[in-house]
Amino acid sequence: MSVHSKLNIPADKVLPKHIAIIMDGNNRWAKANRLPSLAGHKAGVDSVRSVIEGCVEYGVESLTLFAFSSENWKRPELEVKGLMELFFLALNREAKKLNKNNIRLNVIGDKSRFSEALQSKIAKVEELTAGNTLLTLNVAANYGGHWDIVQAAKRLAKECAEGVISADDINEVVFDEYVMLHDQPKPDLCIRTGGESRISNFLVWQMAYTEYYFVDDFWPDFDKKSLGLAIRDFCTRERRFGKTSEQLGVKTSA
Repeated sequence: MSVHSKLNIPADKVLPKHIAIIMDGNNRWAKANRLPSLAGHKAGVDSVRSVIEGCVEYGVESLTLFAFSSENWKRPELEVKGLMELFFLALNREAKKLNKNNIRLNVIGDKSRFSEALQSKIAKVEELTAGNTLLTLNVAANYGGHWDIVQAAKRLAKECAEGVISADDINEVVFDEYVMLHDQPKPDLCIRTGGESRISNFLVWQMAYTEYYFVDDFWPDFDKKSLGLAIRDFCTRERRFGKTSEQLGVKTSA
């Protein structure tokens, strides 16, 4: 059965190749269930597994998860410590499964602030899965959209100073090569759980033409079925990229 048939989507609709998700609501889920905050993050790992399964089933090429923002260091020290430990354990537990299922792990963000043990674990799992092609799982950790643009600008400035590139040659296409995820399709769809309607400094450069889908469900309540509903909604959108409906050949009602 085709993906279009599974999701009850017309065959002529273009499916998203790259989905980005802001996984919000773990703490509120835990509070609603009278559990410690870390329990919400642990429950969220199950949602990650379900959504990865859905992406594979629905033919998604890239999935980018906003796991830990550069602003999240401001959270209570105990919570941050628990999140770092959970990240390490999840990598340790899921590495072989990712590799077996032909899924590539790619962690984006400023990893220098992580412990040496966590940095080493990330590098090992990335190396283990580097040749996998079914799905690229991007995990944004200690990531911020502004940081991404600044690090790209710094690298470009350095190359200009070294004579590698001329400032006159820099344009949007060139700059794009220096930001994270430049080797993957731009996100077609960004999902945010938890009822908030903002992007929180996530993939600021990359999501200029992304479609947004905001849902009230807390992240631990989001699963493969929820993902299917988001994709169905995406397929009802008309993506113009600056053009008119007439230019795109889209039929509009009178």
